[in-house]
Amino acid sequence: MNSLQVWLAIVGGLVLAAVVGHGAWQTRRAGGKARLPKPADATDVAPEASDATAALAGVSPVYREPSFEPDHAPTEPIPLDDENRGRVAAAAAPVEAIEQRLADVPAALNLLARRTSLAPRIDGLIDAIARIVPEQPLSGEAILAHWPPSRRAGGKPFLIEACNRQTREWEVPVAGQTYGELHAGLQMANRLGAVNEIEYSEFVQIIQRFAEPLSAEAEFPDMLDVVARARALDRVAVHHDAQLAMRLTARQGQWPVSWIHQHAGRHGFVVGPVPGTLVLPGREEGAPPVLALVFDAQAALADDLDDSWVSELSLVFDVPQTPQIEQPFNAWCASGQALAIALDADVNDDEGRPLNAEAFSLIREDLEGLYAKLVEFELAAGSPAARRLFS
Repeated sequence: MNSLQVWLAIVGGLVLAAVVGHGAWQTRRAGGKARLPKPADATDVAPEASDATAALAGVSPVYREPSFEPDHAPTEPIPLDDENRGRVAAAAAPVEAIEQRLADVPAALNLLARRTSLAPRIDGLIDAIARIVPEQPLSGEAILAHWPPSRRAGGKPFLIEACNRQTREWEVPVAGQTYGELHAGLQMANRLGAVNEIEYSEFVQIIQRFAEPLSAEAEFPDMLDVVARARALDRVAVHHDAQLAMRLTARQGQWPVSWIHQHAGRHGFVVGPVPGTLVLPGREEGAPPVLALVFDAQAALADDLDDSWVSELSLVFDVPQTPQIEQPFNAWCASGQALAIALDADVNDDEGRPLNAEAFSLIREDLEGLYAKLVEFELAAGSPAARRLFS
């Protein structure tokens, strides 16, 4: 190797070192931005921890949409001129640094093969069951011809199943099959409360009208016994229900709704059935969403989402509806962190108090205890019985 080759090799090495150093410096800058707001002092965590514990110990069984009334008048929207578009792009850049972390949580839920969900089944744990005994076997067509137009008694749903004479399996009747005995199960409690005497009487009347043209006799459990069981079940549900809400509030101005759709979509969220809701779908087809991102419904209905603005979002996690194995709490934390960075938002609980790392740790501990209690009552989170009861 001559002197010219040696000199060129040295110069090439210096250039390569400079490129690597610049890349490391850029990575450190991005990583420094990709953090949640600085945690509060330890003295500030204790009240949050006690409130989180109380919330998980007993939450009202009625689902309430988060309130979106700000404590102060919202600031004027920031116009998307060239300068602000640059700020938007710069704010989105740090999200790249944590996308690998998110890949194992919400994104993985959408990559897994979807399973066909089973239809709700009558369950003696949460249903009051009436027997319907026909004089002779019935065809599926005959049963469906007299099927009740509504499967609700007041605020409580009910299910009807029949025993297939060929398979000996209980199922929702279908044409082309022959059935013997039937069952009707009235759900004894949900988030609207326990079944009452009026609802039970309505259920009895509906089933009697259904059984009569089928030449079948309906046998019902005692009403007082059903109401007593329903109240006991409702007490269990009230003290073991929880929906966690993380509030994201804009630090400057407001966000266009189209921007929210864009950033949430990067992490697996899709438009939900209710205006102003984006959802992270579960593994099972037709299953409740793992997370819901909720904002002003009126803003979501605007003709032009680029000109529709909001200053607050709420990321909601319905505990009993999602199996623990899907790690919904991790998805809740990771999605909240990613969106807070991308949108330049403060992270608070649903009462406006700042959430920090220690508070999340305490909530996780309480959540583990709640999961264990639900299993003890045979109402494991995400199970068919739990989904029906906490609905």
